[in-house]
Amino acid sequence: MQLGNQNNFSASFLKNNMLVRLIYVNLALFAIIKVLFLVFWLMQGGSSPNEWAQNYLAIPSDLSQLILRPWTLITYMFLHLDIWHLLGNMLWLYFLGQLFVQFLGERKLYTVYLAGGLAGASLYILFFNIFPVFESISSSAIALGASASVMAVVVAIGTYSPNYEVRLFGMLAVKLKYIALFSFIMDVLRISNSNSGGHIAHIGGAILGFFFAKQWLKGKDITKWAGTSSDFLMAIFKPRKKNPMKVKYKRESGDKYEYKDRKQDEQASIDIVLDKISRSGYDSLSKKEKELLFKASGK
Repeated sequence: MQLGNQNNFSASFLKNNMLVRLIYVNLALFAIIKVLFLVFWLMQGGSSPNEWAQNYLAIPSDLSQLILRPWTLITYMFLHLDIWHLLGNMLWLYFLGQLFVQFLGERKLYTVYLAGGLAGASLYILFFNIFPVFESISSSAIALGASASVMAVVVAIGTYSPNYEVRLFGMLAVKLKYIALFSFIMDVLRISNSNSGGHIAHIGGAILGFFFAKQWLKGKDITKWAGTSSDFLMAIFKPRKKNPMKVKYKRESGDKYEYKDRKQDEQASIDIVLDKISRSGYDSLSKKEKELLFKASGK
């Protein structure tokens, strides 16, 4: 029975889109830590899993500690130790992540989430090592949570489709640009509060999301490296099947990841042209844009 449940979870994880997978990872890590915490409490163990997670999965601002735990640059953005912190981030990610996937696709959700988390971590570390106000706590400060990654997603979709309206509480129609702007301003105003590191990280994620959307509208993807690097790591750790037969074949261009990225870049360019037509009409297109549309229609 237990094996069947594990298989069902694996099948569900693989079948669902990237938004659901990201939420799964956050929920699973939280659940694992809390179950271990309960076991340690019952057994009257020494240091708790919460302490272990803070020490080895949260990101420290102290550079001497960060060098010894570089993986925390990634793990911190999936780590939550408080249920309300987790639920707040996951609800925010779920509702606006759906719009992100609708407009920009699943793969971009993953790369923006990852790049936004790294941007948030970078700004947090920079501030805590530069500004004197953090000098007394920089050696012990840590950051954790998906907030910076979620802010990157929120600001990216708010910048890409600023006038798209969503209904808050089923009544109030609000444009995405105002949701993104309000979230950003609130974080700026709350930097001096107790959770300074968190708000600084949110701002880093927001800045990444803004520049991603602006460059994406120009046909450029500043988060492409995030997808390529993760694909490379997954390829290293992916189990290899033994195959006694060697089959040689010729692929038209590059490996499958490069091909997939190229096709997504082409689609992004086409989407930009179509958006321009909807705003200003066909005659507003340049000669190059008309050629791109003509080639796409012939495929």
